[in-house]
Amino acid sequence: MTQATLAEGLRFVEVAWGGRRDRIEHEWIAPQRTSAPLVVFLHEGLGSVSMWRDFPRRLCDALGCRGLVFSRWGYGRSTPRDANEHWPVDFMHRQARKFLPAFFAALGHDTAVDKPWFFGHSDGGSIALLHAAAFPERVAGLVVAAPHVLVEDLSVESIAQARTAYLETDLRDKLARHHADVDSAFWGWNDIWLDPAFRNWNIRAELPSITCPILAVQGEDDQYGTMAQIDGIAAALPAGQCQLLKLPRCGHSPHRDQPDAVIEAAKSFIRAAR
Repeated sequence: MTQATLAEGLRFVEVAWGGRRDRIEHEWIAPQRTSAPLVVFLHEGLGSVSMWRDFPRRLCDALGCRGLVFSRWGYGRSTPRDANEHWPVDFMHRQARKFLPAFFAALGHDTAVDKPWFFGHSDGGSIALLHAAAFPERVAGLVVAAPHVLVEDLSVESIAQARTAYLETDLRDKLARHHADVDSAFWGWNDIWLDPAFRNWNIRAELPSITCPILAVQGEDDQYGTMAQIDGIAAALPAGQCQLLKLPRCGHSPHRDQPDAVIEAAKSFIRAAR
């Protein structure tokens, strides 16, 4: 494993997975809390390490936990997507089943011994669910904010609007603050979500394999998904395994729109589950 430290405090690790070899930016939070649980943060479809801002540290401080934040390939300062490279329909399955185990191995973190908690937002929430379904014995629990378990018309309509905004407004400039190759991040996400083949993507069949506790959070004003997303998670699992938090006056990013409510709910949930 080779790592280099940047002035911003970020680190890079080389991860070999699925026939790829990617350089992944990541940041540890409070690694000195060696006996505390680890929370791994999985970002949204346009996210990165910097897009989280101070939320991971705030949550880890509230819990007294360690944290691990990283940018998936194609995002942030991680290896960018080639211009002609298109994500497959099962890209989230590949991240959950292939990339995450390879990433933890590259970091020297044994999830069988030190089971992490996951906080996943949007696509990151879906990846967290799929990872927990594939490796139930290696996950302590999940907090998923605005996750996707199926493709809704609302999602597709809003993602099409995002394409127009990227081409015609300052959205590209705003996102460029968080991605070394902003076109890599945007078009990788936008193209696959608007691909007609993706309309049948659905992970509800995988959910019953999850054995850990889940807190699922959804904003009532989420422009990318309805309550059918988190209601579908709860319906697929035994009663009591999945807690739901439905937030008024909240859009697609509960940790930004209602950070105090999300931190308090996550703190109570994780402490009770531990």
